[in-house]
Amino acid sequence: MRLEGGETDGQPRATLLPTPNGSGLSQELESHWPGIQEMSPCVAGVIPVIYYSILLGLGLPVNLLTTVALARLAARTRKSSYYYLLALTASDVVTQVVIVFVGFLLQGAVLAREVPQAVVRTANILQFAANHASVWIAVLLTVDRYSAVCHPLHHRAASSLGRTRRAIAIVLGAALLTGIPFYWWLDVWRDADPPSTLDEVLKWAHCLTVYFIPCGVFLVANSAIICQLRRRGQSGLRPRVGKSTAILLGVTTLFALLWAPRIFVMLYHLYVAPVYRDWRVHLALDVANMAAMLNTAVNFGLYCFVSKTFRATVREVIRDARLPCTLGSRPEGVVVEPVLKPPGLPKGSEM
Repeated sequence: MRLEGGETDGQPRATLLPTPNGSGLSQELESHWPGIQEMSPCVAGVIPVIYYSILLGLGLPVNLLTTVALARLAARTRKSSYYYLLALTASDVVTQVVIVFVGFLLQGAVLAREVPQAVVRTANILQFAANHASVWIAVLLTVDRYSAVCHPLHHRAASSLGRTRRAIAIVLGAALLTGIPFYWWLDVWRDADPPSTLDEVLKWAHCLTVYFIPCGVFLVANSAIICQLRRRGQSGLRPRVGKSTAILLGVTTLFALLWAPRIFVMLYHLYVAPVYRDWRVHLALDVANMAAMLNTAVNFGLYCFVSKTFRATVREVIRDARLPCTLGSRPEGVVVEPVLKPPGLPKGSEM
C-alpha cells in the first residue's frame, strides 16, 4: 500500500515506484542486512500504475454506488448493521482517494517524487487514518453481530441509532489520532539504513493496529457466532445464518486473506531482507500492496452475492439516476407517468 513517505539525505521521497540507485552499502548495513550492493530495481515496471488506475476507475464508482444504496437501506430500516456497512464503505472511498489516487498515482507516477516533505508526511497521516478507520469499523460490525447472535436480548435492549452513530464517530476520531504518529513513518522503498527504534516501533504499531489485533477480534467473535449457530442446530432449532452475519464473515475473511501478504512482507523487510536491497522483497511488497488495496473494491460483489435486498436497492439507485436523463431527452408533449414506490422494504426481506 502507498503508506510510505520518508526521506533520504534530506530529499523528499514519496513514490511507490523507486528507480535504481547505485549508492554503496555501509559496513553497518551490510552486517545487519546482508544482500545486494545496489538498490533493488522495480521489476514490476508500469504494472502497478496500470493496476491502480483500473482499481480506481472501477472501484471508486462502485463504492459510491454502494454508499448511496446503503444510505437508502439505513434510512428505511434504521438497522445498526447498515450504518456500520455505510461507514465501512465511506472509509474505503477515502482510502481509494488518499492512498490509491494521491499516494500511488499522483505522488508516485505523475509527480515522480517532486513533492515537499511536509506534504508527503501529512499525506502519511491521512493514509494511515483511512486504513485504521476502515479496519476498526469492521471491528464494530463484528462486535455488533456477536452481540446480536450470542446475546440477542441484551442487543435488542442496548442497541440504538444514537449509540451506533456515537460508536462510529469515536472510531473515526480515534483513527485520525492514531494516524498522527505515522507522520514520522520511513519509506521502506528508499530506507538504506538499518531500522531505528522509532521505525521499528511504528512498523509494529502498523501491523498490530491494522491486522493482528483486528484479526484476533474477528477470529474470537466469528468463532463464537459459528459455535452459537451450531448449538442451536444441535438443540433442534434451525441455525439460521442471517444476511448480516454472512456479510460479516465474508468481509472479515477477505480482509484477513488480502492483507496477510503485506504484513508478512513488512516484517520480513524489518528483520530478514530489506526492500531497498533485495529485488525479490521489492516485488513481493508490490504484489502485497496491490492485494491489500483490492480489499477496498470487493465488498460490493459480496453484498450483491449475499443480499437480494441490496441488489434490488442498487437497481433502484441506477434507475433513479437514469430517470432525469430520460426526462431531459424526451420529446415535447410526452408525459411520463410517475412511478409509485413502496414506503419501505418488502415484507420479510432483510440484509
